[in-house]
Amino acid sequence: MQTKMISTTGLEVSKLGLGCMGMSEFYGHTDETESMATLEKAIELGITHFDTADVYGFGHNEKLVGKILKSHRDRIIIATKFGIIRDQNNPMARGINGRPEYVKASCDQSLKRLGVDVIDLYYAHRISPEIPIEDTIGAMADLIKQGKVRYLGLSEVNPDLIRRAHAVHPITAIQTEYSLWSRAPEKEVIPLCKTLGIGFVAYSPIGRGFLTGKIKSLDALEVNDARRHFPRLQGENLSHNLKMVKTIETLSNAKNCTPAQMALAWVLAQGPHVTAIPGTKRRTYLEENCQSVDLPLTSEELDLLTTTLPHGFAKGDRYPPAFMEEYNLEE
Repeated sequence: MQTKMISTTGLEVSKLGLGCMGMSEFYGHTDETESMATLEKAIELGITHFDTADVYGFGHNEKLVGKILKSHRDRIIIATKFGIIRDQNNPMARGINGRPEYVKASCDQSLKRLGVDVIDLYYAHRISPEIPIEDTIGAMADLIKQGKVRYLGLSEVNPDLIRRAHAVHPITAIQTEYSLWSRAPEKEVIPLCKTLGIGFVAYSPIGRGFLTGKIKSLDALEVNDARRHFPRLQGENLSHNLKMVKTIETLSNAKNCTPAQMALAWVLAQGPHVTAIPGTKRRTYLEENCQSVDLPLTSEELDLLTTTLPHGFAKGDRYPPAFMEEYNLEE
């Protein structure tokens, strides 16, 4: 697995990382044995960048990731996040907390669950509209001084918030949903990251699995799969968006690769500071995804994908209405 320096702050990660969220919840049935085997396989394949958050599975995901990764501590980068508040009695209810005291308490709890002494990359998962981002970043910078965190990151933020945060302390990574069907970051955020020397980390780079071509209807998803409630998979939106998948399938067949590999290769080609963390809980998909790193796309193929599936092609919001107000990035 190739590695790349994604930030001028010095963070080097594998070209492809692993999003671990689905190993704990949201995407149907979970199998801890298979998840742990997938984490071990990822290390074997040379992946060094592992992404989790305190909110995934109400802390379960950090504990799961820690079981495997702490014994490989010198070889890997652990990224985790704080800021989203959930209620176990009402899992769909969410809040955001960026208060300095909460930042520091959350870090201590994550360190304990992960079983490590330091978090490599610590993200503000969402930005509280009630707390100045300068206060949140100041508290995160204190964690670096205390030796509890190495690098700082932000998730789902607009250019103004990036500039304000970066003025307080150098930001190493911006994480945002980005794929062939979620193109908003390329208008301002990705170019700004390049200018400021900040890495851009694309989550859901295969469109939450939709761009694999395996989801033709909601029947393909388990009853407890959160994607059933996403607007892009509803009614006429789904019918429209399947046209996008058909285009990717046609191009990938000509390239002798899978649609997922083509979608990932496109994301990875968007800049030297761009990396991706496709999520999976199965070794089979992990191995398929890793092969995208060595998939060369010609400039003609990249242009064809970009122009055939332009920004705004996907129909429907990325998230259900109740969640969209958390996002600071203009669609």
